[in-house]
Order: sequence, then C-alpha cells, then structure tokens
Amino acid sequence: MGVPWGLGVLQGVDLECIRGQRRLFSKLSFTVQAGEALWVSGPNGSGKTSLLRILCTLLAPESGEVRWRGRPVRELGEAYRAGLTYIGHAVAVKDDLSSLENLRFALAQDGCRVAEAALIDTLARFGLAGREELPARVLSQGQRRRVSLARLPFCADRALWILDEPLTALDVQAVELMHALITAHLVRGGVVVLTSHQPIDLKDVSVQHLRMVD
Repeated sequence: MGVPWGLGVLQGVDLECIRGQRRLFSKLSFTVQAGEALWVSGPNGSGKTSLLRILCTLLAPESGEVRWRGRPVRELGEAYRAGLTYIGHAVAVKDDLSSLENLRFALAQDGCRVAEAALIDTLARFGLAGREELPARVLSQGQRRRVSLARLPFCADRALWILDEPLTALDVQAVELMHALITAHLVRGGVVVLTSHQPIDLKDVSVQHLRMVD
C-alpha cells in the first residue's frame, strides 16, 4: 500500500529532559521513518514516559526539539497534534461510564463519531463481548486497558501513534491483537513510538530499539 502521509518522519534532535533536580536524558537524537516503529525500553525512572510526553508536546524539553516532516512541532502546533494518537500508561477510563460509553466519549474527544454497531464490534474484538454495558469500575485492570486501547482501530488516519506501555495487563490474545494493529498501521506507512517492558513481536516491519539508561 502507498504511504498516505508522504515521506513524513519523526525526529528527536539533541533532546534533554530535566525533572526536578534530575537530568533524565540529554543529547538524545533519533529518526523514525514512515512505516517504522521506535520501541523505547529501560528501567523505571529512566525517562521513557517523559520522552513520549515530549513527543506529544505535553512536556517541553529542556533543550533540543522534535521535528515532524522536517519542521519543528512547536511551529506546527495543532496541525501536528491533530495527526497523532496518544494513549498513556494510566488507564484513561471513567469508572461510572460503561465500556461502550467510555469508547464513545474517547472517540468524540478525537472528533470521531462512529456507529454504535461498530463500537460494539470493536469491543468484542478486544475481548469485551457481553461487557459493553458494564461500568468500568467492575472491570479488571486488563479489561479497562482494553477499553482504552479500543480507540486504535478508529485512528488509522492519524499518522503517528504514541503508546505508553500498551501491553501492560493484557493476556496473550490481546497482546497478539495489539501487535496486529500496530503492524497494520506501519504497513499503511504510519509511525509508532511505544514503550514496553515486554518484547515487541512485529514481523516484516522495521523496528528501532532505543534503550534508556538510569
């Protein structure tokens, strides 16, 4: 398939991050091509989540810059943010809403309106059949994680996916589904940056491994 977003690349150029009195990393540079994943690993506290938040523009680097298609993302502003999907490490579901309501709400925040049948089918695909109407507070941690991740099939038109520990608390079947979704996005020419303590099994696509040190 062709690359719908052209030859876009994500670059980190001499990035430095300081939190409190501690320098998490400095002079960190990388380039991720269209159709390529960047797997970020390392011990807790090494700056993995901070790096992802910098890539999302939720956190400003102490120095250096992030570039998308050769342009600094601070110049692109909302045009850059509108083209990315970020799913953080914390499970962003509301306890009093059902799985279906949480998914509908998350997609509405992305400006995406989807027929209810498609939402139900997607929740079933994520192993949540029969739990669509249950409030999130009664779900297991893994099930709550799946509700959060169920946004991804509807984000195919967003070139950049940034995923913080997407495999946490998932069973083997759900991990295989995530690998399939990420692989399909890369085959379309998308870019994926993800953190994971678990091995990443993405076949027939390019994966860079960036290991952070404490």
